[in-house]
Amino acid sequence: MKKLNLLFLLIVCCQQAMAQLNPAIEHWLINTTGITGRHYVQGNSTPINETTLANVQTVQYSNNWVYVTTTGVPSYITGPFMDGNPSLATRQNAIFKMPLNPTQNTGTLTNTTGGNIGIFINGVALFDYRDGVAWNSNSNSLCGGLPGMSPCPGGPGASFSWNRDAIPAEKAGFDCSKGHPAMGNYHHHQNPSAFKLDLTVISNVCDLYDADGLYVIDSTVHSPLIGYAYDGFPIYGAYGFKNADGTGGITRIKSGYQLRNITARTIWADGTDVPDGPTVSTTYPLGYFREDYEFINHSQSDYLDIHNGRVCVTPEYPNGIYCYFATVNEEWNSAYPYVVGPTFYGVKTAAKVTAISETVTTYTSNVGINELKENDWSVYPNPSNDIIMVQVNDLTNQSYTVELYDALGKLIQVKQIVQGSTIAYLQVDTLYKGIYQVKISGQAGTKKLVIE
Repeated sequence: MKKLNLLFLLIVCCQQAMAQLNPAIEHWLINTTGITGRHYVQGNSTPINETTLANVQTVQYSNNWVYVTTTGVPSYITGPFMDGNPSLATRQNAIFKMPLNPTQNTGTLTNTTGGNIGIFINGVALFDYRDGVAWNSNSNSLCGGLPGMSPCPGGPGASFSWNRDAIPAEKAGFDCSKGHPAMGNYHHHQNPSAFKLDLTVISNVCDLYDADGLYVIDSTVHSPLIGYAYDGFPIYGAYGFKNADGTGGITRIKSGYQLRNITARTIWADGTDVPDGPTVSTTYPLGYFREDYEFINHSQSDYLDIHNGRVCVTPEYPNGIYCYFATVNEEWNSAYPYVVGPTFYGVKTAAKVTAISETVTTYTSNVGINELKENDWSVYPNPSNDIIMVQVNDLTNQSYTVELYDALGKLIQVKQIVQGSTIAYLQVDTLYKGIYQVKISGQAGTKKLVIE
């Protein structure tokens, strides 16, 4: 009996050890320090601190599933939403049930849908390309659930020939972090890196309502693991290994979709004759609808498949796995289909649940503080006479304290880069000109700052 008990314990221990090696368990941003959400109110560039906890609260797992409990509120500042959206990012009290052993769907492909199709590692929801608006060919007008629009025939679940793409259509309503809420459910349709960090900035919302995103695009390193789709396969940022086997250096991973060469919307890319949509115009430019795109099968390994992914090696999956990528163009602006879609690669088994109905183990992270090297963080603009930004050039899985010292070593200001954000702002317009030092507490080295 003792031998059987010992064998049972060994099996349980081995199962738990194997489970904890799974990045789908280990790589969530678990809030252990009480970080809360923050938001801007239109007309006020000072963020308001909230009482709602940010990021992920708990991660629990069994042999086959991981359960991620989250408020759905990020630690980076949200809002305002300049298109008149009255909603704020509000507590979702969500439990996401995600598969630990995802499998390829070898049958009929599953379309992505409106609403949640995945989750980022900070617990924020991922939506697909759509915004719930379509073209009603009977009335020759847009239809949907937005104010001033007539409802679409058949309701939200109906199929339409021309479906509006949220990225160009709702750009005015995205905050600096490229997100917005739907009835309080804050989400991203696209790469969650701030507008102001793109090589070509296409939104001025960050001018007054400065914020950052989940991570910073860096063309020199493999992008971090930023989330999981509802089929359980991982999502990475914009850059990865050129070749699927991990060789070839770092490159921007490219979408296989491109805009069609059309002026009239009468047929789909596959030749299907469908009810007509609006003629391509300044009001309805090419790219305004999802059906304006066509997929081109590229032979180069740094192009993605129809689901916006590929099987490849990553730092977290050295043996390879199917991965989605948050695609951007050469200017780092979001590129269709943005993250996942228009169909899933795998069997879609994940969902929001209201309770956990099996025995689970609570994951406790034992990851220590990451030591930042000189090239891991930046201070800019430098020189400055107004405001400076201290930025960690990667996803932050813990909080950092930023300290500003004068030439005599006196501490002048203290700010934080909180877990799941990347930037701290230091106001220097009231300081005397001269040489100052910026330090991230607990990290080696300082950076010189010139105040003019």
